[in-house]
Amino acid sequence: MIVSMIQFIIELPEASSLKDKRQIVRSVRDKFQKKFRMSAAEVDLHDSVAFAQIGGAFVSNSKDFGEAVLRKAFSMVEDELPVRIQDVAIHSEEF
Repeated sequence: MIVSMIQFIIELPEASSLKDKRQIVRSVRDKFQKKFRMSAAEVDLHDSVAFAQIGGAFVSNSKDFGEAVLRKAFSMVEDELPVRIQDVAIHSEEF
């Protein structure tokens, strides 16, 4: 079993409150779950209005396939949401 993981930090220039931020984070999480069948959550920077750190995981039987799915999911974030990407890391582990 291969677990592929992504973690990224996004800047939210249009968020003026924690409520706005959480709406964007919820949108990312829901799209990851529905479109890519992966788990996702806000993993850090909970009290920051301007930034969010999101982590996601995808289980498969292939490192290449898992990481390809995560790259597609990240591309969706870049293309569809009004955010600036600050950092991204993709990693896979075999269990």
